[in-house]
Amino acid sequence: MSGQAIDEKQLIGTGLKKRTEEALANDFLRKAVAFTTDKLRTGKRQAMDDFGHWEEWRERARAIRKHVVENLDYYLTQFSDNVAKTGGHVYFCQSGEEAVRTFLDIAEKRRAKLVAKGKSMVSEEIHLNHRLEEKGIEAIETDLGEYILQLAKETPSHLIIPAIHKNKQQIADIFSAESGESFAPETKVLAGYARQRLRNYFLEADIGLTGCNFAVAESGSITLVSNEGNGRMVSTLPKCHVVVMGMERLVPSYDDLEVVLNMLARSATGQKLTTYTSMITGPRREGELDGPEELHVIVLDNGRSAQLGDPVFQEVLHCIRCAACLNVCPVYRHVGGHTYGSVYSGPIGAVLTPLLQQDMKEAGQLAYASSLCGACYEACPVKIPLHDMLVQLRARKVKLGLTPLAERVAFKTYQTAFGNVTLYRMAAKSVYYLQKPLIRKGYIKQGIGPLAGWTQSRFLPMKPKKSFRERWEELQRELKAQGRPGSGASAQGGDRA
Repeated sequence: MSGQAIDEKQLIGTGLKKRTEEALANDFLRKAVAFTTDKLRTGKRQAMDDFGHWEEWRERARAIRKHVVENLDYYLTQFSDNVAKTGGHVYFCQSGEEAVRTFLDIAEKRRAKLVAKGKSMVSEEIHLNHRLEEKGIEAIETDLGEYILQLAKETPSHLIIPAIHKNKQQIADIFSAESGESFAPETKVLAGYARQRLRNYFLEADIGLTGCNFAVAESGSITLVSNEGNGRMVSTLPKCHVVVMGMERLVPSYDDLEVVLNMLARSATGQKLTTYTSMITGPRREGELDGPEELHVIVLDNGRSAQLGDPVFQEVLHCIRCAACLNVCPVYRHVGGHTYGSVYSGPIGAVLTPLLQQDMKEAGQLAYASSLCGACYEACPVKIPLHDMLVQLRARKVKLGLTPLAERVAFKTYQTAFGNVTLYRMAAKSVYYLQKPLIRKGYIKQGIGPLAGWTQSRFLPMKPKKSFRERWEELQRELKAQGRPGSGASAQGGDRA
């Protein structure tokens, strides 16, 4: 049930273009993703209007995240000390491999054979399910969307709605194949089956595993937000609860938590608050009726600390994983999340993946999966300038000499031509004649080379025989011949001004 391991670098690199073409050819995928992201955007806009003073709240949330990241060592120490005071255990792991080994050590001590999982992007990041499967430990996803994808042996397509690309009929087919029964494509029927199947896993699991939306440093508390009850079941019924969290997922106090929870729910789904907001402080104490006997918190670095102190990329650690940037991104809305070949998709994934993997050769290609329109920045509740970061990632890739040879030659030629007036005019003139074989009814409808990708889905206007400069100079001559005053400046003079 855990699915197959994923070589993300291979997927991101050689498969990026192929997956993009497949996604663009998949009409159902495009409609499904566009429909759901439209719904989420509409909900967010309504929530913003109802909330009021949205920009002030954005600035407050940004300030909180900025302060935490700039003082991360202090708050990690405070959080760790407070978890220990409440009876929990904290493990700081430099890499994904170390985090997996830590979890396996805990599982071995518990002689665990079954792990019930709540939603956790970090566990996806370190491919924990596959490693557990190798050790003979069954890991069951209990989030409905994640459970569907686990049965389908697929990875999440969206940060908060992992099965955004599936419809009810597809889900019914998946459940029917799993159970041997036939299910109608109705929400109540499908949810009822999943509820029945998952109930025993909560009761039988040796370990409950969750992610962490925010950790509160002043109390050592773990905060989970969910619109399903599985989060509370996973974190209270098994005798051992393991939390896997990114090292940046901290807020200093409950006052700060109030701000980011407000921004998270409204930005993600347009809700005032998620259906379930759970705050977990330590394992079960004497006299308490529920809760685990043990609480273990695995704090993961995995490339995050490498961004600390970076004047451009440190802000990527401010992200609260609301997915608002995905819902407005014109690229994501057309191709969905699997095209990115990474756990993290959309604009945040295009920035975060190459930084965490510290791989500009393959993962760095994701920086080009953007129109640089800036919609992600406008949507981000903590004002992360993702569009600027994408430009900087492209520049880093160029400086490292990792762009294709043909691209480097093309831009060198471009630089030479635009740096010399004579060459520029010759090049501009020659384009008119070179384009003729490609023109159909005034447009270039089937380009060659780099133009082929562009003209697959749009037309490219043809270059006119006379340029603006030539037409302007003709106009000046005509006005002068008629004894009428011209503009007082040539085209070249106007450009210099």
